[in-house]
Amino acid sequence: MRGLRFPVLICLGLVAAGCGTTPRPVPPPDNHAVTVPRNAGIYKVGNPYQIDNVWYYPHEQPDYDETGIASWYGPTFYGKSTANGEAYDGNALTAAHRTLPMPVNVRVTNLDNGKSIVVRVNDRGPYARGRIIDLSRRAAELLDVVQTGTAKVRVTYLSRADLEGGGPPPSITPPEIASALPAAPTAKVDTAALNLLPGAPVAPPVKQSVLPTPAVPPPMQVASNQPTGQVVQEPVPAATHLYVQVGAFSKLANAKTLLSKLGGDLRISPLQRNGQTLYRVRTGPLNSVEDADAELSRMTGAGSNDAHIVVDQ
Repeated sequence: MRGLRFPVLICLGLVAAGCGTTPRPVPPPDNHAVTVPRNAGIYKVGNPYQIDNVWYYPHEQPDYDETGIASWYGPTFYGKSTANGEAYDGNALTAAHRTLPMPVNVRVTNLDNGKSIVVRVNDRGPYARGRIIDLSRRAAELLDVVQTGTAKVRVTYLSRADLEGGGPPPSITPPEIASALPAAPTAKVDTAALNLLPGAPVAPPVKQSVLPTPAVPPPMQVASNQPTGQVVQEPVPAATHLYVQVGAFSKLANAKTLLSKLGGDLRISPLQRNGQTLYRVRTGPLNSVEDADAELSRMTGAGSNDAHIVVDQ
């Protein structure tokens, strides 16, 4: 907590001595526009943290590729410190993510119009259930998200980003996280529903995207891996839908167990990938963000803390 200093003014004289009047504070501009100084910040992975009884586990994710709903945050955050110590600037091409290292570059593609840009993740968030990334206002403008407030997107990890002061990212993971969590097992493992302690839900693991791998842009539209503001047109499906997914398993028996536990209108949707079958337990398709939010709320209320919104054809 910052300390407060109270200046003491001593007025000499009994009647009309020289005590000056306190100047009136200048009100902030109506549009919240401020001049944001550049700040070098630091490279940071971060330790596990908890928001609204949900635990999040930041870690290196070079294969991150996820679909879901994007939102954006605006003027009321201008000038405030981001999670890695930089200053938020709504005119910069930045974003907030719950678990990716900071800063890293990711490609965000609007699955409704195919517009795609690179943004720099330097903050934590969003904390609203059902959202996977918070965009700066400028990034949201380039992707046509400002008016709608949300959009179906695909987020793909590209690389570590340079620090604001121009310094390169570290070649190894900083010591702060090296001992925070044990290394993930390298052998193939199955996932299954756990009996969670009451009031202690956990954030869902990273979901693999089910959309096609983006095609290489045409020669005249070469995509950059840096947040230059260049908007490229990525090939996207003609139509996509929203689903609320509560689990994904390599064994059908595990999927059936979760299905029988939660019931409702859930179904098992198999997916063939790399010669293997993934059994996804989900509800949908849903045609609007509002419908998906309502279904997500219903599923979490039924006890599925791992429920999340995904985008699929």
